[in-house]
Amino acid sequence: MTAIAATSLRAAFPAAPQLSAHLVHVELIWMEKRQENWIRFGTHAHEQIVDRRRRILSYRPGAVFAFVRWAANDFATVTSRIAIVRAMSPGEAYQTLPFVRPGGELLLKVESWPRVERVLQAIDGIERLGIEPESVSPDHWRNIHNRIAAGQAPRSYTLDQHRAALLRRRVGL
Repeated sequence: MTAIAATSLRAAFPAAPQLSAHLVHVELIWMEKRQENWIRFGTHAHEQIVDRRRRILSYRPGAVFAFVRWAANDFATVTSRIAIVRAMSPGEAYQTLPFVRPGGELLLKVESWPRVERVLQAIDGIERLGIEPESVSPDHWRNIHNRIAAGQAPRSYTLDQHRAALLRRRVGL
């Protein structure tokens, strides 16, 4: 990691000087009824509690996680978003995302509560099959993203699709 990138990482998370530069860091915020950032699934490598309302989860390269963001004002929900992200290795190209440093590969990104709810239902369906959502084929997340963007219902993930995805990973495709 370059000195400039390390400096920007420290500037983004000033209360977290020991964050490893080769991991992807996600800042989670919980201000009840105002702003909530949470992880729906994904296995983190490190957790740092910054204060009562903030913590930072760190993910190894290749890890997949679902990051949900919600915010409201005094009158109603302002925004609901979910992104399914693959943590990148140092030197790989990545997309930026608020609260995710430095960024990652966006497999899925939707906004508005009805669309977020459809993604959460798809995740629930995958878990009902006994499959960890982080091990699902990245193509499936992209397919859900595209179908929701086109106003279509997402297709269900099947055990056969999962077996095929695991075999492709094993042979390096």
